[in-house]
Amino acid sequence: MRLANKVALITGGSRGIGRAISLAFASEGAKIAVTSRNKESCDQVVAEISKNGGDAIAVQADVSSETDVTRMMELAKDRFQHVDILVNNAAVNLPYRAVVDLTLDEWNWVMGVNLTGTFLCCRAVLPQMMAQRSGKIINIASIGGRIGAAGRTPYRPAKAAVISFTNCLAAEVKEFGIDVNAICPGAVETDMLHEITEGKMPEHMMPPADIAAVAVFLASNESRAVTGTAIDAFGRSNPLFGVSTSVRRQK
Repeated sequence: MRLANKVALITGGSRGIGRAISLAFASEGAKIAVTSRNKESCDQVVAEISKNGGDAIAVQADVSSETDVTRMMELAKDRFQHVDILVNNAAVNLPYRAVVDLTLDEWNWVMGVNLTGTFLCCRAVLPQMMAQRSGKIINIASIGGRIGAAGRTPYRPAKAAVISFTNCLAAEVKEFGIDVNAICPGAVETDMLHEITEGKMPEHMMPPADIAAVAVFLASNESRAVTGTAIDAFGRSNPLFGVSTSVRRQK
């Protein structure tokens, strides 16, 4: 197993891409701290992992809260003693919203979870990873971090900033044996995408397991030569394949 004896903390781990990553990591031998704002959903993922012989705990946390992030890290370390892998997957989004109609509260909410949450979780785990001189940090960005679109502020700017943050952090911590990378998914079949598109889903969507497979690679020793990189996992939604602008704007 590629992640045997490793401990992974996965934010937004109770549904969609986060759930798929939690299950994939557990199947590769990792112990999992599944976190999200919804404790019941976390418990369901933990139960599934446990049923398959894995070891996991559920932690309710809002990653935009410094207090919650500190408590989340403490609970993970209390149970597993350390954290080897951090996946910053927690994210929120809005339906189509023109900038002129965007409220400051909406801006702050999306930036707080998607960008500030990534920063807070990285900052919380770094002292221990630096002390053990090893670690893997995987930030889930988006195809939206690569290209803008009308009505997709502030989500896409936040994801673009996640990519830049990944580059900056990778440069800071490489000397400590810590690899920091991002994944930019294209159109993925998730609850969040259903919610923001109001059922008008893009074509050529990937299952969350496709992104989880990329995350397993980045979390494993196989990716030891890779850091400071954002991997574009667009699948058939790749603009190279002629997907229309109207479809791309739905993400």
